[in-house]
Amino acid sequence: MGRFPPHPDRRVAVVTGASAGIGEATALALAEAGHPVVLGARRLDRLEATVAAIVAGGGEAVALALDLTDNDSIDHFAAQAQDRLGPIEVVVSNAGDVVPAAAFEVDPDEFTRQIQVNLLGAHRVVRRLGPAMVERQRGDIVFVTSDVVRVMRTHMAAYVASKTGLEGLARAMQMETEGTGVRVSIVRPGPTLTEQGANWPDGKLVEVMADWERRGIMRHHGYMRSMDVARAVMAVVSTPRGTHLTLVEVEPEAPVDNPGPGTA
Repeated sequence: MGRFPPHPDRRVAVVTGASAGIGEATALALAEAGHPVVLGARRLDRLEATVAAIVAGGGEAVALALDLTDNDSIDHFAAQAQDRLGPIEVVVSNAGDVVPAAAFEVDPDEFTRQIQVNLLGAHRVVRRLGPAMVERQRGDIVFVTSDVVRVMRTHMAAYVASKTGLEGLARAMQMETEGTGVRVSIVRPGPTLTEQGANWPDGKLVEVMADWERRGIMRHHGYMRSMDVARAVMAVVSTPRGTHLTLVEVEPEAPVDNPGPGTA
């Protein structure tokens, strides 16, 4: 018998981009639900703080460095994830990056880097972890994409291209994994309060938002919390077998225009 004997209730989960935002919230939600969790990102110190919080709460988690622009880093991460916690049952491909620039403005090397992080790196992760899931005939792979796939946004050419490509990859995988016991799903969040944009040049976020409003892209000023999206991920992976949530769109509710008495 191996180090980690097969057990249907031990659903080890991997979360990429887990150092902040949606990834961190998803890792915490998975751990709270009883999943052993492997957290991956470049900022190992941030990951270790989250792991400490999970362990303090009675959960099981490990932090592993992951750079999605480095193929060797991805391969090492995938191997270590399975070695540290056992066979992987859930993969949440969440890591993503966006640098604001229009198609004619973005440096080609920066465009390539975003494609590497948001699409190519995501594929390499699931390519390393997915075949064993198919062999065991069970598992969930969840790609966290973006509503830019449905409503294209200016100033985000590389991000739009990469997230659109990511959904194309997911859709192809959904067909290819039919009947294997592995469910491939898309969670497509709208505007969410995360750290994305925090490192943009001063004034750039205001400029971009103003342009979106002028074009009618921003319908209202509601935003979701990272945990709101994490709950959608949890809904996907916790759905009983026999049902497959192929696409879950999550959007912020518009603020109430004229709150009445007693409205929170």
